[in-house]
Amino acid sequence: MIQQDTIRLLRECDAGIRMGISSIDEVTDVISDGALRSLLTRSKAEHEKLAGELRAQLSVYQDEGKSPNPVAQGMSWIKTNLKLAMNDSDRVVADLITDGCDMGVKSLSKYLNEYKAADEKSKDLAKRLILLEESLAKEVRRYL
Repeated sequence: MIQQDTIRLLRECDAGIRMGISSIDEVTDVISDGALRSLLTRSKAEHEKLAGELRAQLSVYQDEGKSPNPVAQGMSWIKTNLKLAMNDSDRVVADLITDGCDMGVKSLSKYLNEYKAADEKSKDLAKRLILLEESLAKEVRRYL
């Protein structure tokens, strides 16, 4: 049970972190404020560092991880591109990033509660990812 919950939690974290990095990549080109661009670039680097740790943990279990749900990823892409087509301001970017972070925190918290038997190292990774998302959402609020 421990190994099964651990792998499931790590997979969900992997999918979430991939989705977060992809979302940052989608909006970076339209940002006009240098400080916001720097903030998102720094956050992407932090996400990528955590992703490396996560994938190392998955490799211990000989698991390749999980890609984000294609439907969720497609819906996110459509929402992002529609909003940016109507208004490509930094305020819209901040709104999109905040929404994505909030959804990530909600999903990861759910999985952390669902996979209670996961090992402590995996739970710690999930908690660190949640904190990273909460911090990013808080930091971009000043651009709303």
